[in-house]
Amino acid sequence: MLIRSQDKDLLPPATSEITPRAVWQQRRQLLQLAALAGGASLAPWASASQTGERPGKLAALPGARSTLPGASTLEALTPYADVTGYNNFYEFGTDKADPARQAHRLKTRPWTVQVEGLVGKPRSFAIEDLLKLAGMEERIYRLRCVEGWSMVIPWVGYPLAELLKQVQPLGSAKYVEFVSQADPSTMPELRSGVLDWPYTEGLRLDEAMHPLTLLAFGLYGEVLPNQNGAPLRLVVPWKYGFKSAKSLVKIRLVEQPPKTSWNLAAPREYGFYSNVNPEVAHPRWSQANERRLGEPGGLFAKRRPTLPFNGYAAQVAQLYTGMDLRRFY
Repeated sequence: MLIRSQDKDLLPPATSEITPRAVWQQRRQLLQLAALAGGASLAPWASASQTGERPGKLAALPGARSTLPGASTLEALTPYADVTGYNNFYEFGTDKADPARQAHRLKTRPWTVQVEGLVGKPRSFAIEDLLKLAGMEERIYRLRCVEGWSMVIPWVGYPLAELLKQVQPLGSAKYVEFVSQADPSTMPELRSGVLDWPYTEGLRLDEAMHPLTLLAFGLYGEVLPNQNGAPLRLVVPWKYGFKSAKSLVKIRLVEQPPKTSWNLAAPREYGFYSNVNPEVAHPRWSQANERRLGEPGGLFAKRRPTLPFNGYAAQVAQLYTGMDLRRFY
């Protein structure tokens, strides 16, 4: 109940004066991480480029350490074996180990990405051109899966905006559609009815142009393994992982929200926005906490609270001002 008072100093604050909950939770987490880092050695938080160590599995792809706010979490990296051995890439199978077993079939050269739709300069980009289009950066992002597990991954790439600016989006462009490779000769599960292939995802244009939205070509200082979406993929750290489409072959700018694979398959479970939101449960499980892969204890490791926007609220919450995030899930 609201108690009214004649004293203006006792009135509740205006909505505009209240710090959003997501923002103060993010700030509190940053303070806690800073305190932890102050009493520990560098090694647990050091990235592949900082230590000079690489897995030595694939060709090197170094990136300068990003100075963008929010681009480098201080949390411990997920081990390379977990990042590359526990994946969702249904074109190669539905078991988490299937992509690592099957994705060697994927042919990543030659490779082109067509950028088309509502743009002034539609163009086809060879992967060699994309690798040189902008300076590579290392971004250490949290990855939160809709299934309730998470990782911390040192990606290598540059903002998707660098590519989109090359094709000059028209004023009528409001959304961006991403289409993944669908080659039955190299992707055995395309014969299944799990999803409507090719895998398709989408973002609002302002989300796609946000500096945290990454076009990734590598991880752990090396080129992307096939099972992680080689030769290039999308990484949108504040959304559930399925929004970050792998093995991209087409990017299309459009006026209306594109149809996306998981939303078509199960619209009650997978909304178009799919921002990480601990207060909005999946119809079959809670999203309030998560299991961090690679931590001691395995399946029995202590679960950690899930953060609004996966901990990136300070950087992206303003994109959704005035939106009902329970309705636009």
